[in-house]
Amino acid sequence: MKKEEKESEVSKEETHIAIFNGKTIRKKLVNDKWFFSVVDVVGVLTDSSDSNDYWYRLKKREQESSGIELSTFCRQLKLIAEDGKLRETDCSDTEGIFRIIQSIPSKKAEPFKRWLAKVGYERIQEIENPELAQERMKKLYELKGYSKDWIDKRLRGIAIRQDLTDEWKNRDINEEIEFAILTNEISQATFGKTVEEYKKFKGLKRENLRDHMDELELIFGMLGEKVTTEITINKNAQGFDECSVAARQGGEVAGNARKEAEEKIGRPVVSEDNFLDTSEKLKKRKRKRQEMDFIENN
Repeated sequence: MKKEEKESEVSKEETHIAIFNGKTIRKKLVNDKWFFSVVDVVGVLTDSSDSNDYWYRLKKREQESSGIELSTFCRQLKLIAEDGKLRETDCSDTEGIFRIIQSIPSKKAEPFKRWLAKVGYERIQEIENPELAQERMKKLYELKGYSKDWIDKRLRGIAIRQDLTDEWKNRDINEEIEFAILTNEISQATFGKTVEEYKKFKGLKRENLRDHMDELELIFGMLGEKVTTEITINKNAQGFDECSVAARQGGEVAGNARKEAEEKIGRPVVSEDNFLDTSEKLKKRKRKRQEMDFIENN
C-alpha cells in the first residue's frame, strides 16, 4: 500500500465523543490534554441551526468590539465530520473554551462550565490511575448493552493495540497516514479487507469498526496485532518499510488461523452483523416479549 492512500480508522479513532445534555461534542486527546470542537460547543450552548456561521460571526464581533481574536485560543485538529471524513476543525482546551464561552450569552453556560471542569478532572484522575479510564470505558459499554465477555475482549484488544502503536512510535512511525496504512496491512491480511472496506461491508459510516465486531472478529484482530508486535520487536523493525513487512506477516498469521477456524466451524468469521442491528433486534425481541406478556395477563 502507498502512503498516499486514504487515511482510515486508525486516525479516526482518535476523535472521541463527549455528551452534554444529550448532545455530542467531539474531542481529541493531545499530550494528555482534551481539546474540544468549538463549533460543537457553540451548538450545545446556542441551539444554533448553523454553528459554523455562529462561530464565524462571534469571532468577527469580538474582534470588532474588543479587539480580541478568539482564534488565538484555538488550534486546528483533524476530527471526523458528519460526512465521515477527517477535517481540520477549530479546537480549544478547557482553558480556551472557558474564555470563548464568556462571549456567548447562554443560560447553559454555568452548567456547561461545571461539566467541562468535571471532564478535565476525570482526565487528571485517569493519568494518575489509568485503571479508572478502563473502568469508565467498561461502564460505557455496559450502558450500551454489550455483554461482559465482549467487553473483556474489547478492552484487551485496546491494550494490545496500544502496545503495538507504542512500538511503532518508537520506530519512527509518527504520521497518522503511516499508522493508517500499517493498520490496513494487518486488516487486509487478517480479514481480506481494509478497514474502510470492512466498515462498508458492515454498513457503518462514522462508527468505530471494532465496536461492531463480534467476539471472534475481535479475537482474530487481536491476534494479528499481537503477532505484529512480537515480529516488530524480535526483528527490530525500523522505519515504515520494515514495520510494513512486520504488519503483513503478523496479519498473515492471523489470516491463516481465521481460515482454518472457518473450515472447522463451517461459517465465515467476517460478518455483516453490527451492533446497531443487534441492538435493534434485541429491542424488537424485548417489545415482542412485553406484548406477549400483556396478552397473557389481560
